Amino acid sequence: MSGFGDGYVGTAQDAVKIRRLEKQREAERRKIEELKNKSTDGQPGLLQFGSSTSEILETAFKKETVGLVTREQYVEKRVNIRTKIEEEEKEKLQKLQQEEEELQMQKRKKRRVKGDPRLSFCDDIENGSDEDDFENQETQKKNGPIKLGKDPTVETSFLPDREREAEEQAERERLKKQWLREQELIKNEPLSITYSYWDGTGHRRAIQVRKGDTIGEFLRAVQQQLAPEFREVRTTSVENLLYVKEDLIIPHQHSFYELIINKARGKSGPLFHFDVHEDVRTIADATKEKDESHAGKVVERHWYEKNKHIFPASRWEIYDPTKKWERYTIHGD
Repeated sequence: MSGFGDGYVGTAQDAVKIRRLEKQREAERRKIEELKNKSTDGQPGLLQFGSSTSEILETAFKKETVGLVTREQYVEKRVNIRTKIEEEEKEKLQKLQQEEEELQMQKRKKRRVKGDPRLSFCDDIENGSDEDDFENQETQKKNGPIKLGKDPTVETSFLPDREREAEEQAERERLKKQWLREQELIKNEPLSITYSYWDGTGHRRAIQVRKGDTIGEFLRAVQQQLAPEFREVRTTSVENLLYVKEDLIIPHQHSFYELIINKARGKSGPLFHFDVHEDVRTIADATKEKDESHAGKVVERHWYEKNKHIFPASRWEIYDPTKKWERYTIHGD
């Protein structure tokens, strides 16, 4: 067969198949060569990575001006190529700017939502417009940073407040002065005291003093009242006189105001009643305390030291404000 050597012994069908395969290989070889040439030379009108604008323009212009061209065609093609490349660069720059703006917008949204995703207005923040953001930025530039005010509906009474503390301190001082004035008025009120000068027998008298007077001041007034009648009282000093109320010897420094205000109690009756009265009841009631007041005794110290082992002096003891008497007794301890 023609096209094959003398030693070929195949059929005509085999020869046709072989020619078809050779044609396919040749076509594939040409395609590969064309692709290699395109990758080496580059395509006109496309931007090449790493090339400057002038290099790209020169390469594209060379591809468009192959062969003989007139001067007008030469200038027109060069202008068209430059315009096309500039437009492509502008489009590329605009695309980059748009991508950058979108990226910044996404970052802002992420920062807002990241603050507290449980807030009920997160959706409003995500859907906020860029115009509002721009207006807020411009306002901050003009007026400075935005200052947050106080919410008047929030309870703040438990927080420290200098003005409120100053007002409370002033109110406390006012109330304190008012209370002191009221106590001074109480101390200046007159107090009638029924007492008995005791020298083994009782000599009952009555005298008026102020509620704020001390026991020592009271005994000085008593001495002046009894001096004309009793020589031993006239010759002694106030320090040698004792005031015994409800079987308690009350020291000179205590005042009647102190006994009244503290509702002091003695062994046989209250120390804040200075008159004499008995507890008169038609029906005895053990659940109620007896309301009796006995006349206090004014005693000379010398007589007390001589007779303190004999009743009633044997029941007497020094008044102690810290000691409480739960029930009243008249005889014994």
